[in-house]
Amino acid sequence: MAKKTVASLHEGSKEGRAYSKVIRMVKSPKTGAYIFDEQMVPNETVQDFFKK
Repeated sequence: MAKKTVASLHEGSKEGRAYSKVIRMVKSPKTGAYIFDEQMVPNETVQDFFKK
């Protein structure tokens, strides 16, 4: 029941599909360990995010 209620609230909204969650591993300059850089970026700029 709850799934139908929640799904009906988001029925007309498509703004969330314009963004993607991207995750990139970055080596920390201090410790040398890897950290994860997570961001929500527009779908058009996903490739630019990974080129940095």
